[in-house]
Amino acid sequence: MVLDGTLEPSIQAAVQALARGDLLGLPTETVYGLAADADNAAAVASIFTTKGRPANHPLIVHVANAEAALHYADHLPAFAQRLMTAFWPGPLTLIVPRRHGVAQAAAGGQDSVGLRCPAHPVAQQVLAACAAHQPAIRGLAAPSANRFGRVSPTTARHVQDEFGDALLVLDGGACSVGIESTIIDCTRGAPVLLRPGMLTGEQISTVCGQRVLLKEELPAHEPRASGTLLMHYAPKATVRLMSAQELQTGLNLLGEDGTHVAVYARSTLRATAKHALLRRMPDDPAAAAQQLFAQLRAFDDVGARLIWVEIPPTAAAWDGVRDRLQRAAATR
Repeated sequence: MVLDGTLEPSIQAAVQALARGDLLGLPTETVYGLAADADNAAAVASIFTTKGRPANHPLIVHVANAEAALHYADHLPAFAQRLMTAFWPGPLTLIVPRRHGVAQAAAGGQDSVGLRCPAHPVAQQVLAACAAHQPAIRGLAAPSANRFGRVSPTTARHVQDEFGDALLVLDGGACSVGIESTIIDCTRGAPVLLRPGMLTGEQISTVCGQRVLLKEELPAHEPRASGTLLMHYAPKATVRLMSAQELQTGLNLLGEDGTHVAVYARSTLRATAKHALLRRMPDDPAAAAQQLFAQLRAFDDVGARLIWVEIPPTAAAWDGVRDRLQRAAATR
């Protein structure tokens, strides 16, 4: 069931559902989340079951503000506090040492936990109402509201398409960012980038006062984190990343029959193949991110079997989009 997330009765219905241990489709600025009380182990287990997600693959816990993060964090490094001040609320997740006895199921059994403060007004209203509830709900575990490994949802309709009418979904409109948050590991003495998003490494480094490291630069014992599997964010169709020249050559070779092929590109291409579906990717990386998942879902909806996507630029602003596309195109 989809409710208008701008209405107070909808917010109260959502909080009551969470208090019962039910799941909630929650809008955020990045993607829609499948939310549950992060301290309710049974409700968190239901997230894993509903998504078909491995129970040791951790969930991000959404909190109302930096103060609320202290319920989950054992301690916060100084650079993590600076990142919270600069980018919360916003599309940034911080992996921090987990306080003993809280959110163990959401953390996938790890001694660290991922925390984020979402900027979406509906998410903020839900978190505030959760804090006021008796007993208080201090945070919401909320991975993307889709089947595990598939394309993340950026509208309430996408969530309903995934899980049907049985799930309560708050409609907060289309997500403004459109891809998941940047994830920074704060457990290793220096900021380590685990997943790129719309916040760049340069922005993170500037706020931290030290260079953000790539996980490849350090021994491979960083915490497990959401959305970091090789194959992820994948539509039903097979995705292939190609240069503009390769795209044009492919279209030329299709000849008269291109009904099974969809193309998403920034470059101007000649559609010599009959019925090949061409859609233009925005030149602006923020706009491309905002549209990406919705466009992949739209290609699935029209029955495309192949999705050819022009390789994004190498500029840092495109890192998040490029990461999502590379994982979507990874071999199944």
